[in-house]
Amino acid sequence: MTVAEREFPAIREHFPGLRRQHAGRQVCFFDGPGGTQIAAPALKAMNDYLCDHNANTHWIHPTSVETDAIVARTRELAGTFFNASGSTMVFGANMTTITFAVTNALRRSILRGDEFVLSELDHQANIDPWKRLANECGATVKMVRLIPATGQLDYDDLLRCVNERTRVIAIGAASNAIGTINDIPRVIAAAKSVRAYTYVDAVHYAPHELVDVAVWDADFVVCSAYKFYGPHVGFLYGRTELLEELDPPHLFPKRDSGAERWESGTPNLEGIAGTGAAIEFLASLGQGETVREQLADTYRRAKAKSHRQVSYLLEQLGRYPKLHLFGPKSAEGRTSTISFTLDGWKSKDIAAKLVEHGIFASHGDCFASTVAAKLGTPDGWLRLGCALYTSDEDVDRIASAIGDVARA
Repeated sequence: MTVAEREFPAIREHFPGLRRQHAGRQVCFFDGPGGTQIAAPALKAMNDYLCDHNANTHWIHPTSVETDAIVARTRELAGTFFNASGSTMVFGANMTTITFAVTNALRRSILRGDEFVLSELDHQANIDPWKRLANECGATVKMVRLIPATGQLDYDDLLRCVNERTRVIAIGAASNAIGTINDIPRVIAAAKSVRAYTYVDAVHYAPHELVDVAVWDADFVVCSAYKFYGPHVGFLYGRTELLEELDPPHLFPKRDSGAERWESGTPNLEGIAGTGAAIEFLASLGQGETVREQLADTYRRAKAKSHRQVSYLLEQLGRYPKLHLFGPKSAEGRTSTISFTLDGWKSKDIAAKLVEHGIFASHGDCFASTVAAKLGTPDGWLRLGCALYTSDEDVDRIASAIGDVARA
């Protein structure tokens, strides 16, 4: 039994997608930063919902009542996942769609001359919606500088960007592009000093670190379940008073208070059922008296596993002079995401060579074109991500396959 098998025994049995074969071998999935394989309990919950409970909400007949109960249960689980009340959880199609909804809701409170502080390290979904709102309202956008050599934000530059005109600070908790984990409490403190709204993109962070909105004290935090073994559903934490006070686009018959006023139309009910099951699945892997304690134990052990695997990969990939790694130099301060370029190779061509080995990985700028421009990599990078189901054999295979490409 390998170390990974001792850390999470039989974990791979929970992921049907891992059975896929390619090039005569079982596929190694290293594309988790773009979307993980879905856990069997989440698939079962979605199937059970559609087969046994399928209905629209808020009617008196049994399947509608059951649907309401499933949605309510998942709100509570999402709240537990964020260490917040379920009443503060809003469901949506994905983080991007939710972010546009929040920017629309803030429109009336933005004045000409207000300033938004964004980051060069962020996914475009936490940049472009805010730029659009700034253009529509006559606000100004300031970008906190990314330090290419370290892959970290320049926090001195953050403080230079923030002033009494700052209205919004939107920041990613971790970079989907190069894995850097940001100092969110430090950013929130800067925002509070000028009473600015805070919006945290935790999509890449949530699969690797357990979100705690009580510690962060942000106004909004958003993530997507398909990054942590669930379906394609996003959910948002919003500070209670802001969920009530702001004016999101919604239909008149929709409830005019609470999280539901932020949810336009019929939500992805089967996806919501699967999201709750994905959170329960993560909790089931840990020990503790409460779901939150179980999640904390799962994340603690998952972090130890990924730290070990990423440290090994960074060591192995660092042996090749033509291979250029981005982000923090060690496993500290980063998620289990590794991105690199290779002299003489396009990222798509590296990915194609890996496919020949039965290895699936992401390539390009991964919707972080601002990062690509700052790093001087218009073609993007080859991106690898370790997940709960990543075995030590997978890690050896990817290290060997990249070595073959680097030596070619």
